[in-house]
Amino acid sequence: MRIGQLMAGAAQGGAELFFERLTIGLHEAGEAVLPVIRPEPARVARLRAAGLEPVGLRYGGPLDPLTRPRAARALHAFGAEVAVAWMSRAAFHAPRGSWTLVGRLGGYYPLKYFRRCDHLVGNTRDIVRWIADQGWPADRVAYLPNFVGDFTSIAPASRAVLGVPDDAPLVLALGRLHAVKGFDILIRAMETVPGAHLVIAGEGPERPALEALIASCRLGARVHLAGWRTDVGPLLRSAQLFVSSSRHEPLGNMVLEAFSAGVPVVAAAAEGPRELITDGVDGVLVSIDDPAGLSRAIARVLAEGGQAMAAAGRTRYAGEFAEPVVVAAWRDYLARVAR
Repeated sequence: MRIGQLMAGAAQGGAELFFERLTIGLHEAGEAVLPVIRPEPARVARLRAAGLEPVGLRYGGPLDPLTRPRAARALHAFGAEVAVAWMSRAAFHAPRGSWTLVGRLGGYYPLKYFRRCDHLVGNTRDIVRWIADQGWPADRVAYLPNFVGDFTSIAPASRAVLGVPDDAPLVLALGRLHAVKGFDILIRAMETVPGAHLVIAGEGPERPALEALIASCRLGARVHLAGWRTDVGPLLRSAQLFVSSSRHEPLGNMVLEAFSAGVPVVAAAAEGPRELITDGVDGVLVSIDDPAGLSRAIARVLAEGGQAMAAAGRTRYAGEFAEPVVVAAWRDYLARVAR
């Protein structure tokens, strides 16, 4: 199969990183893949290192007259049989042609941007349901999940570098420092989990507010803002518990990563975690914006160890969210819809 992969995303982000993983995974599985991307240097370097040769386009705003025809020329010269447009901007600029055009959604994006698409893919069942509820034909929308790396054999990150004592329980959170992630609630929850340390790995506009909150709660010795980190696997392997406190989270790749690492999960019941987690089986769900409930759940899992939940999460990962499983599902789907 000859597959075009269209991405206009930012340098960092869950969808962008999964785009890279899937593009490389399809290539390594033997498919011919052409990435047509906004030329973010690190992404270009990673794709080239994997043996791919991306085409760089501007992917500007609505008045950008050049991206769509240039993408069309690139896909036509490549001989694409199917093209996948990732998120709204790439879908808006995606050209129609002799190929099947698939829009891939990792959130509840306005479908007006996907009007040129023949088919849509959602990475959660709730997104697929929502797409159909907007009037999109149900026989032209499919569920295909994300995959994440296998972290079981990865060495843990250095606790000394993180500022966490070797004998202290380590609670890990990951994500952009933005109000939607609910890190303010998580920090307040840690006030009543004595002895445990919280590491939040991420960067963003909420850092000053979170630093002020940490100081006002007198948690400077136990709550650590670690900045942007790329070593997600080692961080998870160093933790006793992963927490997702998001107020809104369409999927929650980080829950899948915790499943992979064999780390128990406590999550606020946003859309994605609510779909992924069976409460009390492979994780614990709590109400959104409930610091007291979150604190109780953290304390309980740390006290009990959470080994059974971690094992159940690892089983879910192996059966549903491992790379071979998901790449095979994508290949089967694209073969069915390709022209």
